Amino acid sequence: MLLATDLDGTFLGGTPEDKERLYHLLHHNKEIQLIFVTGRGIRSVLNLLEDTALPRPEYIICDVGATVTHLPTLAAVEPVQSNIAAKWPGDHVRETMKKVRGLLHQEAQQQYRCSYYYDEETDIESAREIAASLQCDMVLSAGKYLDILPGGVNKGYTLQQLLEILVLPHHKILVAGDSMNDITMYETGFKGVVVGDSEAELVRRTAGMSHVLQAQRAGAGGILEAMAFFPEFRSYL
Repeated sequence: MLLATDLDGTFLGGTPEDKERLYHLLHHNKEIQLIFVTGRGIRSVLNLLEDTALPRPEYIICDVGATVTHLPTLAAVEPVQSNIAAKWPGDHVRETMKKVRGLLHQEAQQQYRCSYYYDEETDIESAREIAASLQCDMVLSAGKYLDILPGGVNKGYTLQQLLEILVLPHHKILVAGDSMNDITMYETGFKGVVVGDSEAELVRRTAGMSHVLQAQRAGAGGILEAMAFFPEFRSYL
């Protein structure tokens, strides 16, 4: 089994009891592979992993899908990373997005995306038009985050590219998330769980997906709920 999970609000969320149970399971069951799929940058994830209670993934997809790293070697996964890099227009993106009213740039080290905070005063349509003119995609999540990504690049895209390299059967993959930047992981068709307390728009958008469980329990508890719900994952509990 492979668990591909978002971090904040998902793998890092839930009750202390549910997190302890899930993390213990991952530490001791070597038949479960783990991939983090997050909006965080790699440095932020590495800082998290200084906590030895947190299970270590083999691969980390960061920056909402714009970077992918093999954790044991800290090497970019090729040719996936080079293909993403080839789609990115470069520093021109940040300069052009300065024209958008109400965007606040996130000061974080980023190679192949630009991240911002937005609110009700932000000119979203101008941001969308500029992104399209640069052959980039715009992703909104949690009612406050705006990401500009290379065209066609997102969490689902990069996860699929990585899994093609790993050659894993699709029925053994579970994806987990809680916000709209996770939607593309469910659109891949993999079994999935929208954990409890997720963003309302994500709940709405996944409501008709028969391969996705909308869990009652938040965070880690929702992942455990999905493992008990889908027959192909029960034996791993």
